Amino acid sequence: MHDSAYGLWFLVVLNSAIFILFAFSFFKPSTGRDWRTFGAFSAFLVALFTEMYGFPLTIYFLSGWLQSNYPAVDWLAHDSGHLLEMLFGWRGNPHFGPFHLLSFVLIGSGFLLLSAAWRILYRAQRDETLATGGPYAHLRHPQYVGFVLIMLGFLVQWPTVLTLVMFPILLLMYWRLALREEREAAAEFGERYRQYAARVPRFFPKLRPLIGVKRGV
Repeated sequence: MHDSAYGLWFLVVLNSAIFILFAFSFFKPSTGRDWRTFGAFSAFLVALFTEMYGFPLTIYFLSGWLQSNYPAVDWLAHDSGHLLEMLFGWRGNPHFGPFHLLSFVLIGSGFLLLSAAWRILYRAQRDETLATGGPYAHLRHPQYVGFVLIMLGFLVQWPTVLTLVMFPILLLMYWRLALREEREAAAEFGERYRQYAARVPRFFPKLRPLIGVKRGV
């Protein structure tokens, strides 16, 4: 193993802490459910950075296939961990590759969505009313969508076996938490919530209203 590429546990801890604290500043968990949501997301980040800087489990797991099909690639070099760039033949700096740039868009969008959603949700909880403005005008669960976008961005940038296994589990977890929140909101706000849920999608916004907003319609 290249000592300069892996075994950098200080970077594992540092990067995990930076991104977890960054996400915390956007999400600001307060309830037990919030902490479960945030804890699962944090576990995903720790698993990711452990493979990115600590021990390349995925590279070892796929080493036979990778060496057979891509013998010219040094799979223990750090840049080779950008598997999608390597597998699709990107020969430039992987940090400027198409998948890496796409990951920046997904991760940035996720953090922006978390931030915008938290402000609306905080005011709604303070005023004991239903959150329907900002991102909540287009999605019933923008915070969960934000977490998923961030995780998807990291998967595109640095796919690993462990995070690929964790991703659908976390999707299921967020789905179940969203359904539970909807039942509680329906019990608290009654018909007002049912009307809101009838016109606002759960996770995927309606494209036509979004286009209309951009055009000033």
